[in-house]
Amino acid sequence: MRIKICGITRYEDARTAVALGVDALGFIFFQQSPRYISPENAAAIIEKLPPFVSKVGVFVNENPHRILEVIQIAGLDTLQLHGDESPQYCAMFPLPVIKAFSVRDGAFDASTLSAYKTSAHLLDTWDPERRGGSGNTFDWTAAVDACNVSDAVILSGGLSPINIESAIKTVRPYAVDVNSGVEISPGIKNPYKMREVVSVIRKNTP
Repeated sequence: MRIKICGITRYEDARTAVALGVDALGFIFFQQSPRYISPENAAAIIEKLPPFVSKVGVFVNENPHRILEVIQIAGLDTLQLHGDESPQYCAMFPLPVIKAFSVRDGAFDASTLSAYKTSAHLLDTWDPERRGGSGNTFDWTAAVDACNVSDAVILSGGLSPINIESAIKTVRPYAVDVNSGVEISPGIKNPYKMREVVSVIRKNTP
């Protein structure tokens, strides 16, 4: 099972995640996020990373020309679109795209994923004020349904050392995306929580 740590703002956190064997790091370029990082600061971190670690840029309803600029500045190799982007919008870019969907309990239709021919589909918790990073979970039944539609479901939303084992046993997703559940404060990761999450995942997956 692949592991992504999102909301990276410091090189020391990126270095710890890489040392733990994490597959991908997420850099949030949505300025309203408390985990926002500038493309220049992301580039300073990314240029120090070893190969075979995915560098994911997270955007929310961004101008596509701006996304292309950030790709070049930061050195991204994957995009995560976390807003209301259409299937046509998602197909515009030269990099693999992860399309995120906000899941509102009792109001998510997994068949929606079929319209998005993206590299992966990420499920996060709906929040009336925030686009991800809320620290809240959703009813994982929706994620189980999504796994019947997509072979590349990424589970997100309030995952932490406390619930990660239950989450992966219930859903069996392609990957997990962990953010606020391994933080000291927004954008500042807790190395011990990161280590615990990775350890639990490795013990419970082939």
